[in-house]
Amino acid sequence: MDTSLIGLFCIVDDFCQVFLPHWQASLLEHQDKQRNKPSRMSTSEIMTIMIYFHQSHYRNFKHYYQREVQGHLKKYFPKAVSYNRFVELMPTILLPLCFFIAAQRKTPTGIYFVDSTVLRVCHHKRSHQTLRAMEC
Repeated sequence: MDTSLIGLFCIVDDFCQVFLPHWQASLLEHQDKQRNKPSRMSTSEIMTIMIYFHQSHYRNFKHYYQREVQGHLKKYFPKAVSYNRFVELMPTILLPLCFFIAAQRKTPTGIYFVDSTVLRVCHHKRSHQTLRAMEC
């Protein structure tokens, strides 16, 4: 678990170091002065937690964050914010996360494998017309 989390963080952090400066440079300035206070957690930490959640067995993000991130993974995320603050920060990483996922896609090779295992249809109403000879 430790090596997969560290490896994931390194990949995400390398991506963020390249992507975020370009993204910040292309943003339009808002006419009203807004306070842009940085979060205690970095963008790469937030993205890593989001990706790692989808690799876990948890179905509920609140339980995952409170038990895993604030519990077991506290040594990896010492500056972890509260659950409510994390939920507020999640929309800020949506665009970088989408670009990261798109960047991780591989180019199609044109070589694909199809599993040709026979699936028997036990009820004749569910069989396709071309599979009539294989009915149970």
